[in-house]
Parts: sequence; structure tokens; C-alpha cells
Amino acid sequence: MKVCNHKGLSVVIMLRDEHCPPHAHVEAGTWSARFRFSFWHNGVELWDVVPLSRRPSLAVLEGLRQSLQQPAHLRRARGIWWRKLQTACLDNQLWDWQSNEVVVVKRVVSTTNMIGSACYEPESNKTLLSLIGTQESVEIEL
Repeated sequence: MKVCNHKGLSVVIMLRDEHCPPHAHVEAGTWSARFRFSFWHNGVELWDVVPLSRRPSLAVLEGLRQSLQQPAHLRRARGIWWRKLQTACLDNQLWDWQSNEVVVVKRVVSTTNMIGSACYEPESNKTLLSLIGTQESVEIEL
């Protein structure tokens, strides 16, 4: 499903056989790219381009990334992903209360709790995290 366009290229969320992490696709004939997005922050990053030998200019890739990162486009991408897959791809990751972020650590520290489940609310553009081992939950306004 189309999220947005940038200079004649469509940024889309595929609706078949998708998998985590959340990402959007750009198919350009001679190359394709994927851009990762998140349900806990508003950043977008280039994930990969194939084949690498046909990679477009950095300006094209950056333009696509910036287009997807526009608030309305990112919200649309999240809504499409959530409605189709019913996952924010955050379950069983660690939330750090001190830094307010999902962290990758080798050991659990006193400021982290494992995310038991995550729910995205497209209407309010919020993600709700239920954390294991605490009665508190986290509400992230995006």
C-alpha cells in the first residue's frame, strides 16, 4: 500500500509476507531499497539497497528517507503496518526508563524492563508499552 511519492518513486508498505522490523519499500526497476521506521521514535533510516551495483545517488536515497520521515507520511506508514500486521515489533525488547528508549544490552540493569507487548493507536499516533515486572506502562506520543 502506497505511503508517499518522491520524485516519481513510490514508498510502499508491502502487505504480503512482511516481517519485523517495520520498514517501507521502494522498487525502482533496476534497484530496490528498504527504509526502517519505528513505533517508539520518529527517525527513519536506510536499511538496504539491492543490487548494490545499481545503487542510486545518496541524494535520491536521502530524499526518499526524508519524505518517509515527514510526520504525515510516517504516521500513514505506521497505520498501514499496524492494521495489517498488528505488531509494533517491540515485544521482548528492553525499555530503559532512564533514557526513555529501547536498548540493546547484554544484561538487564535496574532501569530496564522487558516489553511484554506494544500497541499502536493510529488515531492518536501513540504507542503503548506494557512492561514485564511492573504495573506501570509507557505511553509514547509520536
